[in-house]
Amino acid sequence: MIRILLIVGLLSTLAVSAGVRFSLLLGLGLLIGFSLERMGFGFAGPWRRLIRDRNAQGMMAQLLAIGLTAIAIQPIIAYAPGSFLGAIAPVSITMVMAAFVFGLSMQMILGCGSGTLINAGSGNAIALVALPLFCLGSFVGTLLVPFAIESTPHIPVSLPALFGVQGSVGATVIGLIVIGLIAARYSQAPLWNRRLLTAAVILAGLAILHVLVAGQPWGVVYGLGLWVAKAAQGLGWDPATAAFWTHPINIAALESSILTDTTSLTSLGLVGGAALAAWKESSDRPFGQSVAIWFYLVAALFGLLLGISSRLAFGCNVGALFSGIASGSLHGWAWLLAGFVGSIVGVRLRDQLWSLAQTSRQS
Repeated sequence: MIRILLIVGLLSTLAVSAGVRFSLLLGLGLLIGFSLERMGFGFAGPWRRLIRDRNAQGMMAQLLAIGLTAIAIQPIIAYAPGSFLGAIAPVSITMVMAAFVFGLSMQMILGCGSGTLINAGSGNAIALVALPLFCLGSFVGTLLVPFAIESTPHIPVSLPALFGVQGSVGATVIGLIVIGLIAARYSQAPLWNRRLLTAAVILAGLAILHVLVAGQPWGVVYGLGLWVAKAAQGLGWDPATAAFWTHPINIAALESSILTDTTSLTSLGLVGGAALAAWKESSDRPFGQSVAIWFYLVAALFGLLLGISSRLAFGCNVGALFSGIASGSLHGWAWLLAGFVGSIVGVRLRDQLWSLAQTSRQS
């Protein structure tokens, strides 16, 4: 009861000081974080279980959540394009390479963009080490984006613009079904898990509400880089020296409070919601075990790479994969394929290093 009163007080204070809309966004972040943590829904974990254990239950739940979100938000965005924006980003060679690195990195620390925030909120030691570096990497990535764009052609492809809303929704659903059939054929476990499917429906509902409240799909990476940019600015860094931060939207974000930044609020909510849930799934988060100290340095390195690659890939598993595909962006599909291939490499590499870390600690 005390925790509920604290949350109500926090949201009420934010509503008075910043506005009801921002209070709702923080509330959505809290609900998403609580739901994902309590119900064991994630992105890196299900991919790992599919790759390692040939269990597609988590992947099927992901596809359901994306599909339900796409069916709802693509017509919403098309109905009022000035008020609602889709997560449409360009496809490029550097974007695909970055998505591969992200997929590898998220398996090394057992947490994707949202997963790292969730794990940190639940007290996961590896995530607590990786998260600050993830934030720093997101900022560093903003400094590299202009060079990436200059080095290779970046072409944004919007399926709603190409095929219309009905055609885009149909293509998205068919694509998700095809991925599901491939995963089902590979899986050696029952395909459906009621808890995960329930979590998928809840997540889709919250993602749809996010679009209605924020005017844009759910994202993670931008807020993390913004926090570091504000800190760097306080230490004397000049945003005018970085092309990314001279954009009017980014200038306004630097001049405003993070409590009025959409992505910052939902990301803070993810951490807080996971902390409130206070629940762990030991099969996915075996970090209570004693390991060599050098593995934490490995986590810090891949946390940094997680941030840099997510910015160069125009989003993480949330902003690019989930929201990108749901919005009808071709780059979301490219991210899915490259990120999954990277995850295959990451799962193999992490298993080897984790075993070595435990062995060296015991000796």
